[in-house]
Amino acid sequence: MQLDPSAFLADPELIDALEKRATPFLCDEDRVLFRQGDLPTGLFVIRKGEATLSMNPGVSENAFSCKTIAGSVLGVPGLIGNQPYSLTAVALRGAEVSFIAREDFNVLMQSDQPLMLLVLQVLAAEVRSARLALTQL
Repeated sequence: MQLDPSAFLADPELIDALEKRATPFLCDEDRVLFRQGDLPTGLFVIRKGEATLSMNPGVSENAFSCKTIAGSVLGVPGLIGNQPYSLTAVALRGAEVSFIAREDFNVLMQSDQPLMLLVLQVLAAEVRSARLALTQL
């Protein structure tokens, strides 16, 4: 199953707002951002480079794996739904990533509610991409 990498892209206005509250870091090597089943701690913005998303349904192979590109926001479903992450995200060597803690994200959403619509657009794009991928199985 293949998800469309553009499903994780966010509007530049949302990226700018998140970046103001974010902690940036550089990945000198591949780095796990979150694992499937982990409780959500925040969002990750891929500022430069790539990350790989994968899902392991409990069998020996991944159900799918896809690369995301700069401008992607990762971890939205877990954070919005207050549920464990449903995917594993690994930033690839050389990626520049920003982390926005759950608390900072919540404060931002309460203080600038129009941004919530932009977050919901990312979430909706992820859902559409997953549904499309399922129809191609």
